Amino acid sequence: MSDSTTITPDRIRNIAIIAHVDHGKTTLVDEMLKQAGSFRENQAVEERAMDSMDQERERGITIKAKNTSIRWGDNVINIVDTPGHADFGGEVERVMKMVDGVMLVVDAYEGPQAQTRFVLKKALAAGLTPIVFVNKIDRPNAEPLEVHDKVLELFLDLDANDEQFGAPFLYGSAKNGYADTTPNTEAEGMVPLLDAIMENIPTPDVDPDAPFKMLVSNIDWSDYVGRIAIGKILSGKVTVGDTVWRLMPGEKPQRAKISKVFEYNALATSEANEAIAGNIVGLSGFEDVDIGETIAATEDAEPLPFVEIDPPTVMMSFAVNDGPFAGIEGSKVTSREIRDRLFREARTNVSIKVEDTDSAGEFKVSARGAMQVAVVVEQMRREGYEVLVSRPTVIKREIDGKWHEPYETLYLEVPDEAVGGCMQSLANRKGTTEAMSTKNGRTTMEITIPTRGLIGFEFELLNLTSGEGIMSHLFKEYRPDSGDIRTRHTGTLVSMEKGEAMTYSLTNIETRGKLFVGPGEQVYEGMIVGENPRTDDLPVNPTKAKHVTNHRAAGSDKTTALTPALRFSLERAIEYIEPDELVEATPENIRLRKRILDSNERKRAAKRAAEA
Repeated sequence: MSDSTTITPDRIRNIAIIAHVDHGKTTLVDEMLKQAGSFRENQAVEERAMDSMDQERERGITIKAKNTSIRWGDNVINIVDTPGHADFGGEVERVMKMVDGVMLVVDAYEGPQAQTRFVLKKALAAGLTPIVFVNKIDRPNAEPLEVHDKVLELFLDLDANDEQFGAPFLYGSAKNGYADTTPNTEAEGMVPLLDAIMENIPTPDVDPDAPFKMLVSNIDWSDYVGRIAIGKILSGKVTVGDTVWRLMPGEKPQRAKISKVFEYNALATSEANEAIAGNIVGLSGFEDVDIGETIAATEDAEPLPFVEIDPPTVMMSFAVNDGPFAGIEGSKVTSREIRDRLFREARTNVSIKVEDTDSAGEFKVSARGAMQVAVVVEQMRREGYEVLVSRPTVIKREIDGKWHEPYETLYLEVPDEAVGGCMQSLANRKGTTEAMSTKNGRTTMEITIPTRGLIGFEFELLNLTSGEGIMSHLFKEYRPDSGDIRTRHTGTLVSMEKGEAMTYSLTNIETRGKLFVGPGEQVYEGMIVGENPRTDDLPVNPTKAKHVTNHRAAGSDKTTALTPALRFSLERAIEYIEPDELVEATPENIRLRKRILDSNERKRAAKRAAEA
């Protein structure tokens, strides 16, 4: 696609695809690429090809915003695929500066959900032109026309202007590869959708004759050329070999030379000699470049304003692993390596903030939610890091002399028979029900709840609804502190010894509660090996072996059947622990442990806290 000289700004369209999690954005991008002829007929293309990270494939969600482009006739449509999960909202916010319009994808059965509201609000506020695609009209119980009305109500709620309110609607199925202007399940092909983009999305608002200027909205990395700055060129053009300036707020401009210009085409990048105004491109040649900086042809150019990112709402501490098994499984275990990795993450992930603390080897990480941090920890584990992670705490603010904490709007959809249990649980977490409606045996609820009360609720919801509950949440506002919230009503079984867990001792411990470890696993003093139904912590010895005497054979307990140990995913572990506990994440294991491993030291610390 290096014949960019034939492309003019009026033939370029830049569009972001936004939707709630699991409403079919990435599948839709796949189909648009296929039907625009971006792949060879015999080319093997993976499903959800845009989800290129390992974790995105495993979780089935989009985590990072990524861009591609398709040729449609003589035109170029640049598409940015964005995440649909609230924790990754920062990814959506920063790409708003790159595009001129958005395609809102809505499920024909579920209708607009919490995240739909969040991303659409950002897009409308940025003055972007929307197109609505009602997806999955082939689903049983699909009600595309009802969803059409709900989307229009949402536009009204979010103060859309007249032009935005008149957005065109298309209906179809991304999975089956068709779209039409009416809810017609017999339609074929995506042509109406691609035509609608060309007709309704405005051309980029750029000045081709002015000096070159670009706002960096994304960062990519190449082992060959280093950091690649991605963004939309707002004026002029840029050629390989040009001298440009990095403009940073409050710092001196830095000079750089463009070594390569990348254009995006289908799932690959292609090198070009020059790039013109209005196009989304990648530029290399910088030793260092960050999101939000301006790249310009002149040193005295005015830096472009970057989009305002919503503040983080939760904070967790990362620390060096100081347990007895430190350094056995991971290769990167020092505080310097962990610090460098966290600060590197904060440079490409604009909604994460990292700070040093007073104690060496501990760092504060602020983010949008526990899931966002869990993704970072999981990535670090895979790279060979060992790290200790604390329970998330909310970031409180002092307003008019009083402490305020973040509140969220929680949207729940549960089976009718589970409503009572959910209401009880939410009441314990200081939630108040704002709205409730029933349809087809399922109840939809809207609840206002402190962010603290949401920590750990997702897993409780799965138990209360036998896995059928669906939840999504959205930051609402800061309100006065709601007091004490207990989200866990059980204690723990804590190991007193270091060694190998034995079937003989685990059989006895099992009568006290649920086990988190199985026979043959290595344990250490202060490690949490199970759950105590009572609220206090019970010291146990899982390493005790059966003594052999001449009265009984050593192998007689080999037939003992233990209940399989409960295994925690990383998010579940982070939300399960209490403030005096930590999650030890290593490349091979996720362990739960006490912050203070020595039991006598723990008692002394508890006594000091009680006296204080």
